[in-house]
Amino acid sequence: MLKTYNPKEVSMIIAGNIVSGYADGSYLTVERNEDSFSLSIGADGEGVRSKSNNRSGRFTFSVQQGSSINDILSGLYIADENTGKGVFSVFVKDNQGSSLHTAETAWVVKPASAEYSKEVGTREWVLETDSLASYIGGNFTSVAG
Repeated sequence: MLKTYNPKEVSMIIAGNIVSGYADGSYLTVERNEDSFSLSIGADGEGVRSKSNNRSGRFTFSVQQGSSINDILSGLYIADENTGKGVFSVFVKDNQGSSLHTAETAWVVKPASAEYSKEVGTREWVLETDSLASYIGGNFTSVAG
């Protein structure tokens, strides 16, 4: 059965604000900062794995320079830098599938770089969290053949 992915059906909500105006191409990456398990092999070849309790992660995404989320994230960053009160929640969901990524506490790592040119530019933002919960699922929308 043929399934259809639609990038317009991927929702990202930051501090209660719906993100729009994504850059063309690959626009969002969600990843943990550290592997969940590491392997150690002894001199006799016996392996032991160690579980990491580090659940930190990052949301890296690109938007067009005209996106209103640039203003929101700049404001959150300035508030955090000046008062320490720029922490917010992040929610990413594929509305046509089961993938879901959440962080109750996230913050802007640093302001996006600003580049200006003849054409509309993009802004890349990196948000970090101490507790990323992710479920990587499939896509349910199918087209009858």
